[in-house]
Formats: sequence, C-alpha cells, structure tokens
Amino acid sequence: MLFPLSSIFRDLPELKLLDIGASPIDGDPPYKNVFDLGKADLVGFEPDPVQLQALLDMELPRATFLPLALGQGGPAELKICHSPGMTSLLEPDPEILSNFHGFSEWGRVVQRKVLETHRLDDVEQARGSDYLKIDVQGGELAIFEAGKQVLQGLSVVHTEVQFVPFYKDQPLFAELDQVLRQAGFFFHRFLPIHGRVFKPMMINEDPYAGLSQELWSDAVYVRRFTDFAELPVSQLLKIAILLNDLYESVDLASLALQHADARAGTKRQERYIQALQHPSLFSTPSST
Repeated sequence: MLFPLSSIFRDLPELKLLDIGASPIDGDPPYKNVFDLGKADLVGFEPDPVQLQALLDMELPRATFLPLALGQGGPAELKICHSPGMTSLLEPDPEILSNFHGFSEWGRVVQRKVLETHRLDDVEQARGSDYLKIDVQGGELAIFEAGKQVLQGLSVVHTEVQFVPFYKDQPLFAELDQVLRQAGFFFHRFLPIHGRVFKPMMINEDPYAGLSQELWSDAVYVRRFTDFAELPVSQLLKIAILLNDLYESVDLASLALQHADARAGTKRQERYIQALQHPSLFSTPSST
C-alpha cells in the first residue's frame, strides 16, 4: 500500500464491507488493508461449516460471519468438490476442465448437498454496504440479480470473473459486466489475469503455469466517474479510501476528492496530490 488515506485526513467516514464467499483458503482478502486499520465493519457469508469455523476462530474485531448460501432464493444443490475452491452451486464441466493440468481432479464432485439459498436483498445485515468482494465459483450473476438494492448502495465491487466456463452454464465476464454497468458501475481494472497451459504441454514442469490461454481474473468495478458530481461527499470520500488504500488507483481517487471538494468547499485533492509527491511532509492528518 502506498499510504492509507487516513494518514492524510483525520475525518474520513468509516466503511461497511461485504465478503460473499469469505473462505480464507485463498489467503488475505483484497480489502485487508482497509479492514486492518480498524475503521470498517465486515459482514461475511460462508455456507461451508468447516470454512465458517476457520473464520470464526480468527476472532476478528468488527466482523460478522453468516452461514448463508446466497443465490436466487429457494433450494439448490451444492456440489462439494475435491478442492474446496471448486465447490459451487453449478455443475463442473469435465469437458473443459480436462484440458488443463489438475482441474479434472480438483473439480471432481465428492458430495452433493441440498441447501436453502437466500437473496442478498433479503439479508438485513447486507444493507448500507459500501464495498463488495464476491468469489462464489460461477454464482455471481444470480447473487447480483437478487441483490439489486444492495448493489445500488455500493461504491466498489471486486468480483471474480471467468472468461472460459469451468461449470456448465456458467455466466462469464461479459454477462457480469452488463449487469454491473446497468447497476451504475464502470469496469476499472483486472487484478490479475490467470491462465493455464493446455495439456499435454507443461512449462518448466509447473502445472500452474500459463502460456496463451487466459481463463479467469478478479475484476474491480467502481461507481461511474461520470456520476461523481451527483454523489454525496461521504460516498466520494469512501470511494477515495477504497481506491487509494486497496488498489493504488491514485488518479481516480484524486478525481473523487476533486468532486468532494466541489461539494464541500475543501481542498482535499490538493493535499492528496502533494502527499503523493512528498509523502514525508504529511505526517499529521488534516480534516480538509
């Protein structure tokens, strides 16, 4: 992280974070820098009892984890795979997975479990959130479609997107992009793009190596910058925090501060740019 925005401004609003698919198996979440500052509440969703317990054992302050599976509402069948990271409400597609090292075994269904899914808009704890991280192995579109009210209040969405379907009838990047654009977001960036080499070729005996085929990525969406002039100051400041602290997107963070200044008569953008140029001069946070 370049520096937290709170190291420049002392009066920033606190955040509410959502994590759908909060399992810790993939390491630190993308919102870690903000959450670790102690200035954000977190609501996480994890229906897998083992992964849920791992989250609860962390005893994270200001974090609530719910054992709910999100979707369109009603019963659904969870396909529990050999690799927990492949478990999904969708059916793995062996025809595609068999082309890449390891995926046929990782995506092998070892258990099927019927569970009740919940609509995101029906979950009271999700209301009023600012940031969403979602990684649910192909279930993102169903959650977005059943969470349009929650989406309308968000400032930044960090979602896994797929370019080639690992599951049967899996919605791909283009479909998620359409829904998020309709909800008032612009695509911002990929972090990063992952690929794999086609079998039987292997690069340096590494089954995880890619070559020419891109398969999936994390995609960051931000509330449309063309709408910044209409947003309240508090939301603009939250956008600036998230873009600076999580993604080092200093140009878009600066634009959010510019619009906040225009609404509030402050000079945050000027101070921010000075801090980017001379960080050692700004050891004392300002309120403007």
